[in-house]
Amino acid sequence: MILEGYKTNFETLKKAGANGDLCIMECQDKQTGKTVIAICAVGREEGGDFTMHPLAKMFDGDPYEELNPPDDKGGFHQ
Repeated sequence: MILEGYKTNFETLKKAGANGDLCIMECQDKQTGKTVIAICAVGREEGGDFTMHPLAKMFDGDPYEELNPPDDKGGFHQ
C-alpha cells in the first residue's frame, strides 16, 4: 500500500518537473554521514532566494539489482 505522503510527494515532483523547478543536489544522510544525491523541488522566495525541498533519493547502484517489482498475483517477483 502506498501511503498518502508518498503520493503527495509524487504529485509535487510531477508539478515541479512540468514547471522546470527540479534539481539534483548533494546532501548528507543524517544517520550514516554518507553523501547522497536527492531530487529536489526548487522554491522561489521573495527577494530572489531559492529553497530546496528534497522529495526523493537517487540509487547509488543498479536499481534493477536492488529492487524486486510487484507480482500481479501478490507479493513481489524474486
